[in-house]
Amino acid sequence: MNSDTTLAEAPPPPYSSFSNGMKRYIVFTAAGAGFFSSLSAQIYFPALNTLAEDLNVSTSLINLTVTSYMIFQGIAPMFIGNFADQTGRRPAYIICFIIYIASNIGLALQDNYAALLVLRCMQSSGISSSVALSAATVADVSTKQERGSMMGIVMAGNFMGPAIGPIIGGLLAQYLGWRSIFWFLTIVSGVYLVPLLFFLPETARNVVGDGSLPAQSWNRPFVQYLLSHEKVAEALSRASTEGSDRPSTGESTLKPKHKLSFPNPLKPLAVVCHPNSIIILIVTGIIMGGNMTVLSSITEIYSSQYNLSMLQIGLCYITLGTGSIVASVTTGRMLDWNYRRMGSKLDNDPTTGEEKPEDAIPVEKARSMITIPLVIVGSVTVLAFGWVLQYAAPLAAPEILLFFVGVGQTGGFISTSTLLVDLHTSQPAAATAANNLVRSFFSAGASAAIDPMLTALGRGWSFTLVAFILLSTIPFLLLLCGVWRFEKTSKQEETLKA
Repeated sequence: MNSDTTLAEAPPPPYSSFSNGMKRYIVFTAAGAGFFSSLSAQIYFPALNTLAEDLNVSTSLINLTVTSYMIFQGIAPMFIGNFADQTGRRPAYIICFIIYIASNIGLALQDNYAALLVLRCMQSSGISSSVALSAATVADVSTKQERGSMMGIVMAGNFMGPAIGPIIGGLLAQYLGWRSIFWFLTIVSGVYLVPLLFFLPETARNVVGDGSLPAQSWNRPFVQYLLSHEKVAEALSRASTEGSDRPSTGESTLKPKHKLSFPNPLKPLAVVCHPNSIIILIVTGIIMGGNMTVLSSITEIYSSQYNLSMLQIGLCYITLGTGSIVASVTTGRMLDWNYRRMGSKLDNDPTTGEEKPEDAIPVEKARSMITIPLVIVGSVTVLAFGWVLQYAAPLAAPEILLFFVGVGQTGGFISTSTLLVDLHTSQPAAATAANNLVRSFFSAGASAAIDPMLTALGRGWSFTLVAFILLSTIPFLLLLCGVWRFEKTSKQEETLKA
């Protein structure tokens, strides 16, 4: 199987002509969108018991709203990802946030369980796609040399949810009631949507190429309709001037497709139907499944072992969230550093003296070299986390370990997610949607399995098993490097024969 035709159905145009300032604005806007997805899941947890009492239903039924949220978190991006790749990021963002805001208003006003369940599914369907859109937006405006750092910023926004979501939810539920949680989400998402509508440009390469081509008339920032045509032309010229001096990466241009099309939810699976991509999806799913075993067990263990209140337990998530944010920033920089380091080791073409193209850098190996030590850190600290709980160590011990769990597992996830985008720059939203589906199902399975495991094996041996499952991803990562080298060598041999 030829990797080039499978991993990139059509080569994207030369990288972004957006200025550095505009690129930073786009990346931070994408990070904000991803933040709402994780926040909406985590902010809900402190209100579960109160909701069960007010709606007069069992705790198991309320927990079903959490499970359904996770299921739709995996399914919905399959539709939006393909739509965003073909039609554009802006309309996809707008559709997601309209659905999200409407569902939050409904959740704040509803009074029965059926409405809660349906609206939670609707809320998840709206906002969960923002993670895929954020990663796709980064792919639109970045090169491989800088993509790690940009993905790190986006993922930092995504992982702020677990850090502050339970705290905000606990405070709102305790002092203003559970309905205030959804009014809060309505207000902050509405405030976020306004500048997105006015200033965020379209970045999808199928629509605007490298950023220098005009988007559809209905798919432009509102500010362009408020300025005169001369000012718009001048602003667009300034936005593209800095990037136009970039050297070409040797990739051919792609003719924009200005069309609306019904999203094909199976397209993301077809996009990633390649051995390298399947390995990345499995590794990412296992990493996030391991992360979910820790997240979903903290509340029960901390309340029974340390007698903490819901608000105190929410505060205990800060260390895990802080580790995740630190990993988001540092992992991205390490990915970029290692990619540049490997690029600097490439020899120039002996016949022409020209530098070898970017595609000559083994990107799978460059990313996996960073992923493997992060997986080891995450695995060892999960193992230690289980045994300090088994022996009832002081609260400081598991809290310190949670920081490093966040560093290792979040860093590994960012590294594999960046690699998947590297391999699918022509359809990054679809590839990320497939990634989101797989990790959501792994996470749902892990959250369902951890309680029976803790009952049957105890805390120490349960997390020991989780740690060894996480370590089992390392052979996959080593195989990934070997697969890439084999494919590249085969391609080079075919070229020599021709």
